[in-house]
Amino acid sequence: MITRLSQLFLRTLRDDPADAEVDSHKLLVRAGYVRRIAPGVYSWLPLGLRVLRQIERVVREEMNAIGAQEISLPALLPREPYETTNRWTDYGDALFKLKDRKGNDMLLGPTHEELFALMVKGEYNSYKDLPVTLYQIQTKYRDEERPRAGILRGREFVMKDSYSFDMDEDGLKRSYAAHREAYQKIFARLGVKYVIVAATSGAMGGSASEEFLAESDIGEDTYVRCIESGYAANVEAVTTPAPPSLPIEGQPAAVDHETGDTPTIATLVEWANSVDLGRTVTAADMLKNVLLKVRNAEGEWELLAVGLPGDREVDEKRLEASLEPAEFALLTDADFEANPFLVKGYIGPRALQANGVRYLVDPRVVDGTSWITGADIKGKHVVGLVAGRDFTPDGTIEAAEVRNGDLSPDGRGPLVSARGIEIGHIFQLGYKYTDAFKVDVLGESGKPVRLVQGSYGVGVSRLVAVVAEQMHDDKGLRWPAEVSPADVHLVIANKDEAARAGAESIAAALDAQGLDVLFDDRKASPGVKFKDSELIGVPVVVVVGRGWAEGKVELRDRFTGESRDLDTETAVADIVETVRGKL
Repeated sequence: MITRLSQLFLRTLRDDPADAEVDSHKLLVRAGYVRRIAPGVYSWLPLGLRVLRQIERVVREEMNAIGAQEISLPALLPREPYETTNRWTDYGDALFKLKDRKGNDMLLGPTHEELFALMVKGEYNSYKDLPVTLYQIQTKYRDEERPRAGILRGREFVMKDSYSFDMDEDGLKRSYAAHREAYQKIFARLGVKYVIVAATSGAMGGSASEEFLAESDIGEDTYVRCIESGYAANVEAVTTPAPPSLPIEGQPAAVDHETGDTPTIATLVEWANSVDLGRTVTAADMLKNVLLKVRNAEGEWELLAVGLPGDREVDEKRLEASLEPAEFALLTDADFEANPFLVKGYIGPRALQANGVRYLVDPRVVDGTSWITGADIKGKHVVGLVAGRDFTPDGTIEAAEVRNGDLSPDGRGPLVSARGIEIGHIFQLGYKYTDAFKVDVLGESGKPVRLVQGSYGVGVSRLVAVVAEQMHDDKGLRWPAEVSPADVHLVIANKDEAARAGAESIAAALDAQGLDVLFDDRKASPGVKFKDSELIGVPVVVVVGRGWAEGKVELRDRFTGESRDLDTETAVADIVETVRGKL
């Protein structure tokens, strides 16, 4: 196919869009791949749609290779299935909800576990039909509070979601492993640098869960890994190794102290080191108590206190993952007024437990550890409050920040952190959705067997931005051959009619060889054409210019910047060999 730039619906821009924060967003807009319609909503223009379709092709080929079958379900869905699984409410404000003309509640699908489970229930009734894996490549909708970074975090996006249904847990593990391997092949073909990390299941439910994160400094996901052991996890999934308990017997009794105006950890540390406590005190010796309210199953708010060492901040993502699917919020002034035993800056475990507030602590707060914490009276703190003697938490919670140098959960070395962009997520869902809809088939024994389900997603449209983010340079985009909008970018850099005729003949010959040619036949200057070719990012660029009269054309490699002259007589064969060598 020959696509002429003189006819292509394309306008490149020299300046970055005002709302663009990251390089991929800037370049995709400047190169004429996408255009913004509303916050988090983008149109795909011809070149952008080609890249998107190329990524879809790679994903489709690898899914078909593991025996998955493609179907397509609607994006506009009824409320009832999501009500059955509680995700109508669990998704919160991220769910696009609407009513039809008859007043029926509908939603725009964020993901389709419910519908696939119902589909299998309606079509299959025997163990002989199983296992089965179904998938679709479809537009999804999530009402992101802060859509950003162009198509990296949008409210409308294209995703591949697949679902496996097996007779037992061993079958689920095989389906999970097949998807894991397929994803590795997909990302290898796209040339994406990524890591696989342990993850939480969140509102999806299920047990085993792993994320594929593209390495990127602009990623919204923080992950950690241990160089010594190879452990890697999203910070939400990191478990804190609990230290051994300490002996309680013989520890001095807790003592209340007048500490003055010390409502913060910093002021409390300053006070502690200004009096004679027999040791140097740091923020790690403090027990900080953070108050929340959590909505229970009846929709009512309940108080929850989280205790953690004073040198740690609460990581809201880890807190959210630990409490999910429950909704939570920090306390307001009205909440404190309604609970006068909560004295801001001086809250301690004693008043919490005396008033029936559920109290969860960081795993480091083990029996026998001694703390300086609030005495529940303004201007007072207690020194030497011992866990397991003076207070007993209701359990532990993973809510504290994870820092570089923290011990890996496997105990084999320190953790180091990095940032990444989620490009894939695989879940062993188990029975959450098949239980909800009673998805049974007759087993070999003639008795009903409940199917076990897996769920697997790839962010197809997000991958366009990820590839652009990882592979661009200061001149523009650089697409790998697998996803490039064309195989060859052919540029006429000479007004000479013979050169123009030669370029036309090369374009026709490459087309006859089955290559997609982006042909810059415009009347623009060579400088403009070269800048556009660098911005657009096709990996192989052929320039027909002044050398044509001497029997030469120029072949440029967009990735390396290297170029070489080809003889016009063998140019087509050399170009075809170069293109196919990149695939």
